[in-house]
Amino acid sequence: GIGGQFDFVLGASRAPGGASIIALPSTGKGGAVSRIVARLGDGAAVTTPRYLADWVVTEHGEARLTGLSVAERARALLGLADPKFRDELERSLATS
Repeated sequence: GIGGQFDFVLGASRAPGGASIIALPSTGKGGAVSRIVARLGDGAAVTTPRYLADWVVTEHGEARLTGLSVAERARALLGLADPKFRDELERSLATS
């Protein structure tokens, strides 16, 4: 489940000088799937609204999302994906 993630990102982003930081590995299932995806699957839960996602970090870098447009956010997140998935994500981005 999502646990208290919403409460933590809300508190972090509302604290004086604070920001929410979401850190995750760029892949799952032993590197077989990307955790940075072009679209969420049917029935996927969105636990952190866009306006509360300040920073995202993977082993490939970090992206400050605050103030970015949806297209700019997508481009920034693409840079955090595992390199072996970036071409596919780039194609998905180009067709959306």
